[in-house]
Amino acid sequence: MGTKVLVLGATGFVGRHVVEVLTAGGLEVHQASRKLGVDLRSSAQCQILLDKVQPEWIVNCAAHVGSLNYVTQQAAEVMLDNARMLLSMYEAVALRCPQAVVINPIANCAFPGDARTYVEDEWMSGPIHPSVLSYGATRRFLWYLGESFNMQHQVRSIYLFVPNMYGPYDSTDPNKAHALNALISKFVKAEREGQDVLEIWGTGVAIREWLYAGDYARIVLEVVLNPRIRGLGEPVSIAQNFGVSVRELVDIIQHHFHYTGRIQFDPTKDDGAPKKVMDDTRFRKIFPDFKFTLLDDGIRNAIQYYSTVYPY
Repeated sequence: MGTKVLVLGATGFVGRHVVEVLTAGGLEVHQASRKLGVDLRSSAQCQILLDKVQPEWIVNCAAHVGSLNYVTQQAAEVMLDNARMLLSMYEAVALRCPQAVVINPIANCAFPGDARTYVEDEWMSGPIHPSVLSYGATRRFLWYLGESFNMQHQVRSIYLFVPNMYGPYDSTDPNKAHALNALISKFVKAEREGQDVLEIWGTGVAIREWLYAGDYARIVLEVVLNPRIRGLGEPVSIAQNFGVSVRELVDIIQHHFHYTGRIQFDPTKDDGAPKKVMDDTRFRKIFPDFKFTLLDDGIRNAIQYYSTVYPY
């Protein structure tokens, strides 16, 4: 068998991409999630899992997250669930398999809300945007927690900052799905049901960088297959240094449909931080030859997925 990897949150949006790519890459992949019978908020259950699997690598895709609206309305629950999962995981790793390397994606909502370009060394230089306070705060806590367990128990962690992700396997509920996927799911539904109006949350002026979830999985595979890659001792952004506004994104998506109804933006919904674009200087030093999925191709794949799972 190949290198042994445990994927936490394996049945979720990002986790499913990671499982697919690592399995295709010849690794021995083990999966865990609440759907598979493991409550990752429980240290005892995490310890039983790690005792059984004894992984060399742990890819931590487990998270309780949703739209800006969701993480505001459910702020306390989002904070509690994520904090408990992180505490349980690191405690279990230290007790049962401290030799395992933990790979953590950290959403860019952990960066200062007023930053114009997200640079790794400045990721805690200001407050998190209020719209993502509950989830963003747990991403900062994740780094502090991982580094503390490294100090005392020599548990090694790798931190990969990620922009807004999209692609197949995400929720069909716009309140839970990642932003680009929520837009795509709305277009599929509006076209199939002949809706007169398609509502888009926010004004559409916010600028975002987008990462195809399969690309994150390919980076993880590269890290696991090449454990001596230099530069991962500090957080690194999986970055393209390129963003588009939500209005531009709607135009791109619309080209893939024959929807003839009216697009209506809802300014009563929060736009979030005005701009989230990540500096790619450090990324290109570590992964100089990595080729990202083109935005149009990734959107086409997501449309195909949501078309397949419709009605929802």
